[in-house]
Amino acid sequence: MSFFFTLVLLLLVVVVLLFLLFLLLSRHNTILLIDFACHKATESCSQTHQAYVERSIVLGTFTKDNVAFQKRILERSGVGQSTYFPEAVARIPPALFIAEARKEAEMMIFGAVDRVLEKTGVDVRKEIGILVVNCSLFGPTPSLSAMIVNKYKMREDVASFNLSGMGCSAGVIAIDLARHLLKVRPNSYALIVSTENLTLHGYYGNNRPMLVTNCLFRMGAAAVLLSNRRSDLHRAKYSLSDLIRTHRGSDDSSYLCVSQEEDDQGKVGVSLSKDLMSVAGGALKSNITALGPRVLPFSEQLRFAFSLISTKCFGPHSSISKPYVPDFKKAFEHFCIHAGGRAILDELEKRLGLGSWQMEPSRMTLYRFGNTSSSSLWYELGYSEAKNRVKKGDRVWQIGFGSGFKCNSVVWKALRDINPKGSYPWVEEIDKFPVDVPKVETINCSLST
Repeated sequence: MSFFFTLVLLLLVVVVLLFLLFLLLSRHNTILLIDFACHKATESCSQTHQAYVERSIVLGTFTKDNVAFQKRILERSGVGQSTYFPEAVARIPPALFIAEARKEAEMMIFGAVDRVLEKTGVDVRKEIGILVVNCSLFGPTPSLSAMIVNKYKMREDVASFNLSGMGCSAGVIAIDLARHLLKVRPNSYALIVSTENLTLHGYYGNNRPMLVTNCLFRMGAAAVLLSNRRSDLHRAKYSLSDLIRTHRGSDDSSYLCVSQEEDDQGKVGVSLSKDLMSVAGGALKSNITALGPRVLPFSEQLRFAFSLISTKCFGPHSSISKPYVPDFKKAFEHFCIHAGGRAILDELEKRLGLGSWQMEPSRMTLYRFGNTSSSSLWYELGYSEAKNRVKKGDRVWQIGFGSGFKCNSVVWKALRDINPKGSYPWVEEIDKFPVDVPKVETINCSLST
């Protein structure tokens, strides 16, 4: 009997030790978001819709019909009257030079990095061991990551990466890369910088699918500081809960729906396919199918699983297999959906069954700053913080879409009540929001020239 008792006791001790080891390893692998910062350009870069249209007329490169087309796109885009263009682009004629593009990059990137370093007090020269920068269209030599290393005199063994050509969802990809690096580099900080560059990448031709991006994209940059140091747990804002990446590039229509190309006059632009909404919807469905089981309550998982099984068995058009969209409001308190344009926000609001409160950060970011590419997710989270909405235990879902075609999402858990005072640039003007953005009825803006 004593032998049996000793054996049971020994097994219990082993189980407890293994459990404690698991907790220790799990805690060690926790990725913490210490803080982030978004940059606001100077007011000299602000441009109204009317100023944009007048400049388009003076340039003389667009036909009269295509000036009118861009005006209609602006009216229904959800973009407000105080968004930011590079000063080089606003000139007549525009100064489309690499030196000017670098000036834009330096202003936006250094502005965001300076602020996140100020907020966190991290010694950039000694403590940051990982640097990941993403900018889809501007890939100069030396790279933007090298530009940051040089500016801040970062240490020689910094693991630096520069991601390009990966679209508006590249910010989540950068987080994913940093996450994997932090898992194998203990006691480290990772700096992630997300931006886009407009100076060299406006379109000055008359192919309508390429003109749409002119009306949506604006200047923006965000810097994010991640850590795997247990000593940072007391001051971190969030912990990384989950990250799901979906890539539909094997399908030709998805692969080609957002494409940088030349028109018949040799002018380069980014062309948007008429299938963009359906492609984005399909990518979102794939992403939430993978994410759902990880985050949804069991009751929602059962309903969603039954819907998927019914569709497989009876086909998508059967009355039995009516599609069920999980209620993600039961899984998340805050939603940060890439502010790509009013049309995509309307589509995702409908597909996810969200309300105006959940969509407010995305719609207000689009209105105030335009489509700032991958950095838009951080302007949106900054909005929620500035509104004093993020409380301890809240879960945040950031969803990004990008060329290729990709849908990437990341989930954060708030480790404490977030003080709204540090939520620049929103905190200076947050009392003005939300504003009413009239939904202009769909206008027949045929993409054919």
